Amino acid sequence: MEQRLSLITLGVENPARSKAFYQSLGWKPAFEADDIVFFPLNGIVFALFRRAALDADMGRENAGPGAFALAYNVRGKAEIEPVLAAAQAAGGAILKPAEDTEWGGRSGYFADPDGHAWEVAWNPHWPIDAAGNVSMGG
Repeated sequence: MEQRLSLITLGVENPARSKAFYQSLGWKPAFEADDIVFFPLNGIVFALFRRAALDADMGRENAGPGAFALAYNVRGKAEIEPVLAAAQAAGGAILKPAEDTEWGGRSGYFADPDGHAWEVAWNPHWPIDAAGNVSMGG
């Protein structure tokens, strides 16, 4: 198996509500149907799939949002608070306000309407290119 990720799929209760939330943050879907919405990202696809349909597709019942976080890195420290504010204005909840980190950056967290956690971070050691790709240095 190659070291890559093609798709991130979140199980959501109401795909239309979740689509509206992400559109409020400036995202544009490329495809949608009753139970699923696809957003193209920089090299991967982000999907919102009706939770019951995702469970059926996966062949198991999934608990609520798991112990994981999605992350959105910004190019500059000053970009964090506006992203958190936009998420809150769109119907998300602030989990942790932005604060300086022990590794020299800054980060905060919000939850989307289904409780999926997103970290918004600035890492001075990980530059982001014009296409939005993160470089881990070196």
